[in-house]
Amino acid sequence: MVRYKIIDSQGYASDHYEICIQGDLHDRWADWFGGMTIEREQNGQTCLRGPVTDQAALHGILRRVRDTGLPLVSVTRIPPEPGAEQEAR
Repeated sequence: MVRYKIIDSQGYASDHYEICIQGDLHDRWADWFGGMTIEREQNGQTCLRGPVTDQAALHGILRRVRDTGLPLVSVTRIPPEPGAEQEAR
């Protein structure tokens, strides 16, 4: 089985995630969420999208979501795009 990872500027492999919460989160929160992209959806949800280095980083982001007091709707790992760098085995 071939697995793919995105390699960041420091050489670390990162998976990309979409984390959706119920409610409106302003763009100024982006730095607090590690620079993830913040997009407000038509259905009243806000989705954070971007690379997450590892599971510890993911749990840190989820802890911050909890601290906002806004309900968590979903956490989805986004598959890499075709042509992404192939992870060495």
